[in-house]
Amino acid sequence: MAKIITVTKEGLKSLQDELNERKGVKRAEIKEAIKIARGFGDLSENSEYDEAREAQAKNEHRILELEEMLKNVVVIEESETNSNRITLGKTVKVRNEKTGKEISYDIVGPTETDPFAHRISDQSPIGQALIGAQVGDTVTAEAPVGQIKFTVLEIAKTV
Repeated sequence: MAKIITVTKEGLKSLQDELNERKGVKRAEIKEAIKIARGFGDLSENSEYDEAREAQAKNEHRILELEEMLKNVVVIEESETNSNRITLGKTVKVRNEKTGKEISYDIVGPTETDPFAHRISDQSPIGQALIGAQVGDTVTAEAPVGQIKFTVLEIAKTV
């Protein structure tokens, strides 16, 4: 059975854009690279040809992955979520109870994560701990460094 993938509207658009880019522009670029590499002669010792074929295989594999994801995607609409609780598509401001440091996270689907931009998956340890919490709640996340306690300070719709 295929795994359901939850995404925001922006996440769905990103997946669709990547698929279109890979099927159109990327395929054409690789096809041209293969054509040029064939012109270099003997294919058995042609590293440019080998590289282009490898790029083609990787691109086609990613296209299949994206198509499979899009078959099983569920878009979370803002109207479907409780505005008082943390859900996918929300931005949450929390305070680390040990350090006192405040940080904001966007809660997104697993295909949209970017830890450096504080976009965490609802399936990550911190994301799982935060899902369903309300302002004022203290939650505990199991992280590689041990347990981390967060107090929820604010919940807003991700812009």
